Formats: sequence, structure tokens, C-alpha cells
Amino acid sequence: MKILLLSGGAGRRLWPLSNKIRAKQFLKLLSTENNRKESMLQRVCKQLEDVGLISETYLITNQKQKDLIQNQVSAQIPIICEPSQKGTFSAVALAIAYLHSKQETGIDETICVLPVDAFADLSFFYLIQQVPSILAKSLAELAHIGVEPEFPSDQLGYIVPNIIEQSNDYFQITHFIEKPNTKKAAELIKKKALWNCGVYSFKMSFMLQLLKEKGIPTQYAELLSVYYKLPKLSFDVEVAEHSKCSIVVPYSGPWKDIGTWKAISEHMTSSVTGRGMISDDSINTHVVNELPQPVHVIGISNSMIVAGADGILVADKNRCAEVKLQHTKEIPRYVEKRWGSYKVLEKVDEADEQQSFTKFVNVLPNCNISLHVHQNRQEIWTILSGSGEVIVNSQLHSIKAGDVIRIPRGCSHSIKALTPLTFIEVQMGAEINENDILRITYSWDEAVQQCT
Repeated sequence: MKILLLSGGAGRRLWPLSNKIRAKQFLKLLSTENNRKESMLQRVCKQLEDVGLISETYLITNQKQKDLIQNQVSAQIPIICEPSQKGTFSAVALAIAYLHSKQETGIDETICVLPVDAFADLSFFYLIQQVPSILAKSLAELAHIGVEPEFPSDQLGYIVPNIIEQSNDYFQITHFIEKPNTKKAAELIKKKALWNCGVYSFKMSFMLQLLKEKGIPTQYAELLSVYYKLPKLSFDVEVAEHSKCSIVVPYSGPWKDIGTWKAISEHMTSSVTGRGMISDDSINTHVVNELPQPVHVIGISNSMIVAGADGILVADKNRCAEVKLQHTKEIPRYVEKRWGSYKVLEKVDEADEQQSFTKFVNVLPNCNISLHVHQNRQEIWTILSGSGEVIVNSQLHSIKAGDVIRIPRGCSHSIKALTPLTFIEVQMGAEINENDILRITYSWDEAVQQCT
């Protein structure tokens, strides 16, 4: 069996720490048995390793999240990158094309698609191990895992089973209901409906045939070349809801959707994460603070206080989910990369149409930023601490604290840290955006070879 871990999301419900790049699965808010902090991504990968499935696991993500994934999980897990986000159906199609043409995966192989933010104990992953045999026995096209509901939820979809036709391991599926209101959810639970946790399995042959019927290439390189033309579609809508022969495997163990601050706070071992303090009379209140300034809470109960580079949230725990409705489209102010991280300090639009963009950049030892070129802006780097090397216009120089490097537009440049390195980057130009970049190489050795 091959496991496809889907990592996407816009990071709206866990603002201000999550954003379109740093989605909820990357936030290190959960505690391990050793009381160390880990992310949802790290937790699910560890669980897959514990049940012996990690060696057959592939991560499907987008280019913006690739660096974060590489920072958090083993390099042995292959990463399949969408050129652009096109929904879960297209992401799965791309992964199937990769397995088919690059890995030569057999048509009888079972594929299990799993969201990267699944929060369950090991019994859930042991059940996933059994899915191939259940799928084969049932002769179904699709096998879903459905969670027995603990309460009527309006935040989850439901799978309605045929309770008359059942076996010891699974039910036939009659239909799906997407996020009903709580009254309707309660009625569904009486009919033995199960929460749709987004886990489904099928044979390679099923998906390959489906792609051919839809005129979608099954060769990886060919699909990549036309990927931008694909509509944004979900797997549930495009495939699951139209399947004439699908089953659901019930799961009765611990499973939770921890996509809100209230849900995450229930799994925090400490009421304060980061610098801060909560008074004794502040009952059921949690603070998560990524800022250097302390946050003190006095006499406020049942609340969530979250402070980060993108903003500050102070909310009643029962209303934390509303932040998704009010979330702005501002640029992320804290971004993690494969080489380190940066914080946006200031963005200024001048009257004469000149823009400036100021960042605080942190580069990890022995890591480097890619050799690249900007056509529409110049940059100034002021080294604050550490030592390293810089390439500007094919010239290699050593750098240290206090040095200032000027980079004209159209000039190739890169930087490598020999020790922990921090600097201020000021971008200036008529138009500053993330698309104004031409990458030459990610390799420092290749960049040095181009120096004169």
C-alpha cells in the first residue's frame, strides 16, 4: 500500500500564527511524550513510522510549503509538488501520475489518501493497515474510513451508511452530507452516520481508468505541463460522491478535528506557550506568544490569546473559529524556509510609486539562499550578526557583522551562513512582488563555480 499525505490549506482558522504558507499542520503546538513540541505533520509522520507505513509514504504539497516540510520531516519521504493549488482531486491525480510513470507502481497496488492534519491515536493507523484486505474483500471502488461521532458537529461532513447491508468490517455507502447544521447532524447520527475524516483508498487501476475517461494525462511530465489548465476540484465532489460502489470502514477510537484554537488548546500541556503569564483567576485561558514581548492576562477566563508576527488574537474560545470569516489577505509576516526564516518589518508605498520592503532574515549555519536575480528591484543587506559568504554578480566575498552589501537589480546574488547569520534586507523598486525572481541554482557549490 502507498500512502499519499495531502498537505495544503490556507491557514485561516489558526490566524495569526498560520497563513497561506505556514498552514496549521506546521505549527509546533502539540506535546510529545518527552514534553517536546511537535507539529501535526511531525506527529502523523511519527505515527506512520510506528505502524511501519512511512517507507511507502509520499507527501503531496505546493511549492510554497515545500521548504517547511523539508525542515520538519525526514528527507527520505518523497515530496510531490503541485505547480499551483488545484484542489484535492488534481493533487491526487498528480500523485497517481508520479507513481505510475516515475515509480512504476503496479495497477493492483492499494492507494490510501490521508490528510496531513489527522489527529488520532495509533489504533487509527493500525486500521489503515487493514484497508487493502477490506477493499479487496468488498470488491468496492472506494473505501472510506468513517469516525463514529461523539457529538453533532456542523464543522464536518457525514457519510451515511446502508445499515441493512453490512459485513463485520464495513458498510455500503448510500450518500454523503457536507457540513449540516447541528440539528440535521443529530438526525444523521441517529441513522448511524459517520464523520467523514477525509481518508479514502482505492486501487491504482481505478484512478488510472478515471483519469483516462476524463482525458487527464497519466504520465507525470505531461500532466505537469498542462496542470495549470485543470479546474480546482475536490476529490469528494469529483469522485467519491459519484462512485456507485463504495464502502465505509467504521472507526470508534479517538479522533479529532483540531483546526481551531479551542480544539488545539484542549491538547496543550501548558496554559502558556512563549513569554507570558496568566493570573490564577483566569480559568480555562491559554496564551500562545511568538513575539519577544511578554503577554500578561489578568482576570480573563475561557479565552484564547495568540500573538504572532501577523497580528494578535483575543477571543472567547467558543468564537475562535470566527477568525476565518474575518481573516484579511495581508502578506504573511513570518515565513519559514529550508535555509532559515524571515520576518517582514515594514512595507512602504511611496507617493512617487517607489516601494520598499524591509525584512529581518535569519540563515541557519551551513545553509544558503538560492542564487537568483530580480529584474524590478534592488536590495541592500546589512549584516547584524554571524559570518558567511556572499556572491554578488559572480564575485565571492566573505562577510561579517557590520558589512553592507548592495545588490543592483538584474544582478545575480546568494548568501551562505558559516555561523548563525542575521541581516536586514531592504528591497526597493517600482514593483515588489514574490514573482519577481529568476532562480539559477539552489546549490552553493554550483553558485561558487560560476564565480570569476
